[in-house]
Amino acid sequence: MSYFKPTQDPAPARFDLLARHEESETIQARRDIVREPFVTNDRDATWVGDRIAAVVENPAPLWWYIAVSIAAGLAGFTMIGILYLICTGVGVWGENKSANWAWDITNFVFWIGIGHAGTMIAAILYLTRQRWATGINRAAEAMTIFAVMCAAVFPGIHVGRVWFAWYMAPIPNGNAIWPNFRSPLLWDVFAVNTYLGVSIMFWYVGLIPDAATMRDRIKNKVLKYFYAVICLGWRGSVRQWVNYEFCYLMLAGIATLLVITTCTVVSSDFSTSVIPGWHGTIFIPYFGVGAIYGGFCMLIILLVPIRLLYKLDDIVTLRHIDMCCRFTLLMALLISYIYGMEFFIAYYGGNPNEQYHFFQNRMFGPYWHTWQLMMLFNCVVPQLFWSKKIRRSPITAMIIVIFPSIGMWLERFIIIVCSIHRDFLPSSWGMFYPTWIDIMTFTGTFGIFFLMYLLFIRFLPVIAISEVRGVLPEANPHDAPVIAAEKNGAHHE
Repeated sequence: MSYFKPTQDPAPARFDLLARHEESETIQARRDIVREPFVTNDRDATWVGDRIAAVVENPAPLWWYIAVSIAAGLAGFTMIGILYLICTGVGVWGENKSANWAWDITNFVFWIGIGHAGTMIAAILYLTRQRWATGINRAAEAMTIFAVMCAAVFPGIHVGRVWFAWYMAPIPNGNAIWPNFRSPLLWDVFAVNTYLGVSIMFWYVGLIPDAATMRDRIKNKVLKYFYAVICLGWRGSVRQWVNYEFCYLMLAGIATLLVITTCTVVSSDFSTSVIPGWHGTIFIPYFGVGAIYGGFCMLIILLVPIRLLYKLDDIVTLRHIDMCCRFTLLMALLISYIYGMEFFIAYYGGNPNEQYHFFQNRMFGPYWHTWQLMMLFNCVVPQLFWSKKIRRSPITAMIIVIFPSIGMWLERFIIIVCSIHRDFLPSSWGMFYPTWIDIMTFTGTFGIFFLMYLLFIRFLPVIAISEVRGVLPEANPHDAPVIAAEKNGAHHE
C-alpha cells in the first residue's frame, strides 16, 4: 500500500520572493547597460527639424516680450551708470586708495570666466566626441559671446577717461607713444579681443548648416534673405560637409588652446604681483576650473527654462541635465581642493604676510561673511548633486546652481578686494563699500546678457539641428532599419 497519492497538479513555487527579486535585478541591470538615447521617444530627423525650427518660425510668445522688456530695462542701468561715470568721474565708484581694484575688475573676471567656459565646453566635448553634447553646445557657444561682451564693458570704463580707452590698442597715440606692453591691462585687451574673435568664428561656422535649413523653411522674405546671406550658399554637398567638418575641427582645437592661454593671461594679472593672496602659481588652474564651474552653472540656468517653455524635453533630455550636474559636482570638488591648497601653501611657505592674509584676514577679517558664503555656496551646496534624483530634476538643479553662480562672484570679490584692502602697512588699510553706481552698472550687465540671449533664441536655432540629427539611430549606417509604418503618426505628436 502506497503512503502517498500521486497527483498531476504542479508543485507550488518556492522562494517566490527571491525569484521576483532576482528578476527585477536582472531587468534593472539591463537598463543600466543600455544607455539612454540622445533624443527620447523615438523621434526622427523630421520631427527634430520641425521642433527646433518652430522656436523661430512660430510667433513669439507673450513671456518672450515680457522677458525682453525686463532685460532691456536692466540693461539701461548699465547705460545710466556709464553715462553718469563719464559726466562725473570715477569718484562715483566706491574705490579708494586702498581698494583701487574693486567691483569693476571683479565683474570683469566674473563675466570673462563664464565666457571662457562656453567655448571650452563646446570645443572640448566636440574634440572628445561626446555625442551627448549636441543638445547643449549651441547654447554654450552663444553664452560665450554674450558673456565676453559684458566683460568688455569694464576695462574701458575702468581707466577713468573713457575717451582715452583707445590708448590700450597697440597703436601709437598722438604723442607717438606706444602702449605699455608690460601692463596687465594691455594683456587683457589682447586676450579678450582674440578670444572673442575666435569664439564668434567657432559659433558662426557651426551655425551655417542650420542657417541654410532655416533659409529653406522660413516664409518671411526678410528673414529668408537674412539666412541666405549668413549661410554662405550652403547646399549640403559632400564636399561642403568635408570642408565644414575640417574647419570646425580646427576651430575647436584653436579655441581650446586659446581658452588655456586666455586663462593664463587673466590669472597672470594677479600671480605676477607680490601682493599676499595674489602671488601664487595655482592661479592658472584656479581660474580655469572656476571658469568651467561658473559656465556649467550658467548653462543649466539657461537651458532649463528654454527646455520647459519651448517643450524641448525630447532633445534636451534629463540625460543632458544629469551630465551638466555631474560636471558641476566635479568642478565643485576641484575648486574645494584648490581652496584648501591655498591655505596649505600659505602655511607651508612660512611667509607671515601670506599667513596673516589667509588665516586671519580672509577667515576673520572685515569681509569674513563673504568668505563663509563662498565656501558654503561653492563647496557645500553642490554636494547635493550626488543624488541622482536631484540631478534629474531640472527645476531643482537650476535652483541649486544659482548658489554656486553667486559663490563664483564672491570668489572674485575675495581674490581682488580682500587681497588689497589691507596693504603691508596698517596705516594704509581701508574698506571698500559699493555705491549705487557700482550696483547699477553691474546689475545692468545681466540685462545685457539676457537681452542678447533672448534675441538669439528668437531669430537663430538655439540647438544645432544638423548635429542632433547626426546622433539619431537612423543616422547610423550600422543601425537596424526601421519600417516607416512602425512610426506612423510620430511626426506630429
